[in-house]
Amino acid sequence: MSDENITGDKTDQARRRHYAWHDPTAHWSRLGELSGLDYLRAVLDGKVPKPPVAIAMRLALTEVSKGRVVYAGQPGEDFANDVGSVQGGWVAAVIDAAIGSAVHSALPLGARYTTLELKVNYVRAVSIDSGSMRCTAETLHVGRTTATAKAQVEDAAGKMYAHATTTCLILPAE
Repeated sequence: MSDENITGDKTDQARRRHYAWHDPTAHWSRLGELSGLDYLRAVLDGKVPKPPVAIAMRLALTEVSKGRVVYAGQPGEDFANDVGSVQGGWVAAVIDAAIGSAVHSALPLGARYTTLELKVNYVRAVSIDSGSMRCTAETLHVGRTTATAKAQVEDAAGKMYAHATTTCLILPAE
């Protein structure tokens, strides 16, 4: 691979990112032992390892109560797109993690969920200099077979960057 970019200038040294995670099958097996709220509290308290996606995206679950969660994360240049802003997929993935966890926190022992639909509205670009982002998600409805929830992403000053809604399918305990 060439050390020159498209303008012929020498490029910076390649940056690398390394991270590790625990085998997730060990903690997935605990899903049938705990309600969604108890499982997420165990993650928050460090009794259950963070899921691999949270490690890869540098996300931390910071608050959890029934039907409501807050995640915090700070994207770096490794999530930048070709125009220098943070790829919208990072924001959507943060929302999906938070909004799904809000639904999970309202589910009984053994029940699971899967996202059926996610609608994200971006209101401003996230830059690598935007700082820590906070995603707050809350359930709107949790029924026997479906749940709906909402979320919004803000910076530390409370400026909104995106908001979203979801519909999730509730998978009963097996």
